[in-house]
Amino acid sequence: MKSVLIIGLGDFGHYLCRDLASMKNEVMIVDRDEAALEDLLDIATSSLIADCTRESVLKKLGVRNFDICFVCISDNFQSNLEITSLLKDLGAKYVVSQVSSEVHAKFLLRNGADEVIHPNKGSAMRAAVKYNNDNVFDYINVKNEYAVYEITPLKEWVGKSILESNIRAKHDVYVVAIITSPGEAHSTTQYMPSPQTVIQPGDHLLVLASEQVMDRLLKKMR
Repeated sequence: MKSVLIIGLGDFGHYLCRDLASMKNEVMIVDRDEAALEDLLDIATSSLIADCTRESVLKKLGVRNFDICFVCISDNFQSNLEITSLLKDLGAKYVVSQVSSEVHAKFLLRNGADEVIHPNKGSAMRAAVKYNNDNVFDYINVKNEYAVYEITPLKEWVGKSILESNIRAKHDVYVVAIITSPGEAHSTTQYMPSPQTVIQPGDHLLVLASEQVMDRLLKKMR
């Protein structure tokens, strides 16, 4: 469970709040428009009607105490930029800002955003899954309840081959790719690895699994 602050309750903020709350996270929502909060009051952990471009408001929120702060403002880039910058200045741990263009993304990343997201309903679910668990680095819905997840391997898999770990039989998870040195310039991805492929420390796995199966697996990683 994580403590999450969502500033701005447009469509993306709404979807994000619902998805993160459904994953049992503590979600605080803030918007200057009372009407934007109304249908989420029974879902969010707490709420506040306020203008977050005011530094005094963010100070009262105690932004340092949240694991992740989302700035979901699409209709006013100036406000988005100001809030993003203020959050970082006030010590927010991790700030994710919604963007509507690549130009906006560059400005936000230079002025406090740790990451940016282009908005839509699918992105909200993808973000919720990703930021809900530190062991999930990406998520792509495939069909119905099935998805491809980029995850860290269980400790018991490291140093063993896919066959030795018996991943498919034990966990009902299909390894579709192994990413070596993720995030590095020399990173490589081996798709459809053979059963004899050994999982190395630091590897990320792309796995196909149902949401129910992945939920059980991620609990073992905590």
